[in-house]
Amino acid sequence: MAVKSSAAADPGFSTRPSLTLKRRLNAPPEKVFSAWTDPEKIARWFEPAQARAGTGQATIDPRVGGRFRVSFTMQGGEYSEVGGVYRELVPNQLLVFSWAWHSTPERESLVTVSLKPDGDGTLLTLHHEQFFDQAACDGHQRGWTAALDKLELYLA
Repeated sequence: MAVKSSAAADPGFSTRPSLTLKRRLNAPPEKVFSAWTDPEKIARWFEPAQARAGTGQATIDPRVGGRFRVSFTMQGGEYSEVGGVYRELVPNQLLVFSWAWHSTPERESLVTVSLKPDGDGTLLTLHHEQFFDQAACDGHQRGWTAALDKLELYLA
């Protein structure tokens, strides 16, 4: 897995941090795409290790302009929810969506998930940009790395 963290230019705003993660998954692109767009599937792999097992829930309307929401409850009882709007979808190839936590809706960022066939698997590239600050970028890098670890196990 390659990890790259860099600053990305955001027209109209100051330069904001971004990150890029790459992962080869042992599943075809259509199975990976479904894991991102089926609410029952994403609820199974997306919740972090610190969440109460089985508290993940999702609502997903996978179309341009459609919304998604994923929520879970942490072991200490704290409720977390993230959501956004799909800006671009190409089945089995590309997902582009806005991203904001319910606790900080003003800190909207942008996620791009690209899927490319790689033999009998998929090369996934996740690019998350327009973070509020470097601390948010660093936290999301840890979170996305753990989420992709869980996705890899889910697809195995």
